[in-house]
Amino acid sequence: MNVPLNPQFSRRSFLGSGTAAAATAILAAAGAGSLVAAQPAAASGSTPVINPVVPQRADPWLMKHTDGKYYFTGSVPEYDRIVVRSSATISGLGGAPEAVVWTRPSSGTMGGHIWAPELHHFDGKWHIYFAAGDSNDVFRVRIYVISTAAADPATAVWEPPVRVHTHADTFSLDATTFEHAGSRYLIWAQSDTGVNSSLYIASMSSPSILSSVPVRIAVPTMDWETRGFKVNEGAAVIKRNGRIFVTFSASATDANYCMGLLTADAGADLLNPASWTKTPTPVFVTSEGSKQYGPGHNSFTVDEAGNDVLVYHARSYRTIVGDPLYDPNRHARVQRLHWNADGTPNFGVPVGDGELPVRLEPAAAPGTYLAHDGTTVSAASSPALGASQFRIATGYAKKNSVVIEPVLAKGRYLRIQGSTVAVAATEGSSSAFIQRGGLSDPAGASFESVDLPGCYLLLRQGVLAVAKAGKNDRAAATFFLSS
Repeated sequence: MNVPLNPQFSRRSFLGSGTAAAATAILAAAGAGSLVAAQPAAASGSTPVINPVVPQRADPWLMKHTDGKYYFTGSVPEYDRIVVRSSATISGLGGAPEAVVWTRPSSGTMGGHIWAPELHHFDGKWHIYFAAGDSNDVFRVRIYVISTAAADPATAVWEPPVRVHTHADTFSLDATTFEHAGSRYLIWAQSDTGVNSSLYIASMSSPSILSSVPVRIAVPTMDWETRGFKVNEGAAVIKRNGRIFVTFSASATDANYCMGLLTADAGADLLNPASWTKTPTPVFVTSEGSKQYGPGHNSFTVDEAGNDVLVYHARSYRTIVGDPLYDPNRHARVQRLHWNADGTPNFGVPVGDGELPVRLEPAAAPGTYLAHDGTTVSAASSPALGASQFRIATGYAKKNSVVIEPVLAKGRYLRIQGSTVAVAATEGSSSAFIQRGGLSDPAGASFESVDLPGCYLLLRQGVLAVAKAGKNDRAAATFFLSS
């Protein structure tokens, strides 16, 4: 959330609706190029996750607790309450009942906008960090925490809110907490000289008390951080591969909203600003190809198989009528978080509405993935992640048929044009396939044309084509699917 330098106006954009998506077939492990090999994201027969995952919930926070359940919270369009829902699966979150665990008072302190709740469990209690304005100044936003020792946060009686005091009594929000090397830390956004908000970090002695002098670790200075507003906010932490990665969101909360990345070595002094390095370019941005706009304010979790998952909000349209603050359609979404061979995260592109996409590794060309250039589909050893992701969706033809839509070409599909296959939106051309077990390996998948029975998608000289699949073509017509 961010506000302009003039505190009478806020441009913090708003809310989402989401249901995440999972692959539709048996997903086999695969990996190529700069990416670490992927593990299956969903078992055969499991309920697919559909994006968006929860309607009109911005600033989504999703965690998997030690009880095996997923707990979700996020900002509501009315900015007046804190809600929690839970489910045994990510796919079940959209239909899960939602409990109101705290409501703002009708007047006074915390009677204004309620933003960006985060649910954490440590020291034997649940804690929800959130930002709240006052009734007489809804943008006089400060950080608070509520706690409970109850087992179920959705049915708990919560203790009264406690203010988290920072280094200055100024606009502050988006607090997140994490533990590292025996110490607990808080990262948050706060107004700063000449900018709307910078990121700060401090150690903690209790859920509400800082035990060190806050230090600034990120200031919005680059072009992509200062479009519309000069903002660094919405931090989230993931520890992997000997490093601590902190994502954050930047710029105005319209289509300019995007995510950046800070990195520190796991052995570094996290309270030393010099320990943190900011990636010079944004890591997650608006995608015209997938029709996703303003992705950001993320969190991290793991799926049922233990794979890392990126949770974020985004809109499915660019143009906003009126103040983005009152546009309720920033929806909570999820997708697989990939990792590069050097141990850094690969966020790819926001994958768009519908079931989660898959990548297709040809059995005839191990170590490569199908990828497209906007028209032609070919096998590549290290394609860009977004160019190698395809959504397999229910087809228009006979029962059990599917269509294959590239993530970066929403509304266009793999279509048969003579003996070739192209990414196109040509009406009347064939785009329906029957997905079968792999011709050369039942752990894979083969795709038979509905309109050309006996003809399959297959790899010919490195390019995707359609043809009869003879005995010698079975491997060329078999693809292993991974998330």
